[in-house]
Amino acid sequence: MLQSVNVISDVVCPWCFIGKRHLEAALAEYRRRHPEQAPSVHWHAYQLNPDLPGGGADRRTYLERKFGGPQRAAEIYAHVAQAGQRAGLDFQFDRILMQPNTTQAHRLIARAADEGTQDAMVEALFRAYFLDGRNLTDDTVLADLAEEAGLDRDAASAFLASDALTDRVTDDAALAQRIGVQGVPFFIFNQRLACSGAQPPEVLVEAMEEAAAMPAEA
Repeated sequence: MLQSVNVISDVVCPWCFIGKRHLEAALAEYRRRHPEQAPSVHWHAYQLNPDLPGGGADRRTYLERKFGGPQRAAEIYAHVAQAGQRAGLDFQFDRILMQPNTTQAHRLIARAADEGTQDAMVEALFRAYFLDGRNLTDDTVLADLAEEAGLDRDAASAFLASDALTDRVTDDAALAQRIGVQGVPFFIFNQRLACSGAQPPEVLVEAMEEAAAMPAEA
């Protein structure tokens, strides 16, 4: 039986958004095959750029430094955009002006997990960043997104102004390092079988079936 899917991801990773769509398709197929099973999905923090300042960095400058110039950055993101279209996503990279530090976003995801709305929070953050180009360094924007995901806005604002659950983000980073995660998205099925990258839905379904068939540990 498939009981759990743990996803290590960053909300500013386009492949993670694609991976979310692939996971959704894979889960739909798995549930079609096994309607008696209802695996839970848990999202864990990973930061592609943990050293960015809290206010983020200019997106264009960041990409050009990362990829060695504007032409190479454009080529890479054209490839990502094509992959996104195949997954039903219309990335709007030109709308993104800031490359954020994602600590605050991940704290919100952790808070949403405690409120039972984690998937909605992850979805809202992905859509805000990659489709609407919203600034994830702005706590006002993050509070708005929390409300969209079903959280109380005032409570979310107070939460963002605190340092609550920062340790959970740190713990997730330590977990990723401990198990050797070198790229995201990273999927773990039943805490036993891992799959790295934005794999096609059929690959994820195969991994789910394999994990479900593995004998329970003694």
